[in-house]
Amino acid sequence: MPPSPEKPILSQPPLNPFGGKTLIVDAEQPDCFTLPSEALAQAQEDDQIFIRPGIYEDRLVMTDRTIHLVGAGRDQVTIFNRRSGPCYLQRVPGGQISGVTFRYVGSDQHSALNILDSVCTISHCRATEGILSGVVIYGPDCRPTLLGNEISHNRESGIFSFAGAQPYLRENSCVGNHHFGIAARDEGTRPDVIKNICRENMLSGILLFHFAKALVLENTCTDNAHWGVVLTPDCETTPTPEDLHQSNQLADNPRGAYTLTTEPLADIGR
Repeated sequence: MPPSPEKPILSQPPLNPFGGKTLIVDAEQPDCFTLPSEALAQAQEDDQIFIRPGIYEDRLVMTDRTIHLVGAGRDQVTIFNRRSGPCYLQRVPGGQISGVTFRYVGSDQHSALNILDSVCTISHCRATEGILSGVVIYGPDCRPTLLGNEISHNRESGIFSFAGAQPYLRENSCVGNHHFGIAARDEGTRPDVIKNICRENMLSGILLFHFAKALVLENTCTDNAHWGVVLTPDCETTPTPEDLHQSNQLADNPRGAYTLTTEPLADIGR
């Protein structure tokens, strides 16, 4: 299964389907906003923000509001931050973010994309170089959709769901992360994990531990350093663990397709 292709590069903003204005971010044009956060501060509920190609040192913080943010393409638009995670969503009730790379370049404990108790769609973005996991998704009211993103080269896992989150994760490519491609923890945490690619991660492709449950279908977990899928005995999967290899591609991992263990983090001293 090949990775989901990036959307075509956008040279012009798409039509705003919400009926409001389109605020344009372009650091080279004096009649545009210099930073995405400046446009966000001015945007109304039905406005759309379009980010033209460029590298922006910025931090987006969205709390108790919808967001409609479209980048020209994740290979064209980068938002990075040295002191904090470049994107933080808290209680975002709807909207979308697409076509942006979020990159953390500092040394403290931050993720590239932080999602708390939010319901929105993030598609065709990239989250990279987080000191924690690339994308953290948490809270009992957290139900975002992540579609067609690249989550790569983060110091812990690619996508980490915990504290009761129930995200929909589809067709994301989680590659080259230091721990797992996709991980989930805690009672009440129930991700739907469908058609994702988890490869070349330094532990295993998918980890479920501490009472997490998940729908795990049509994923490709291959060429990871350990197993395809790691589970603790208190977790539940659909299909059952012994049938995961029939509904997912779990070959070519040196330790095997999957394992049940009470110490899933022993290899990293936890």
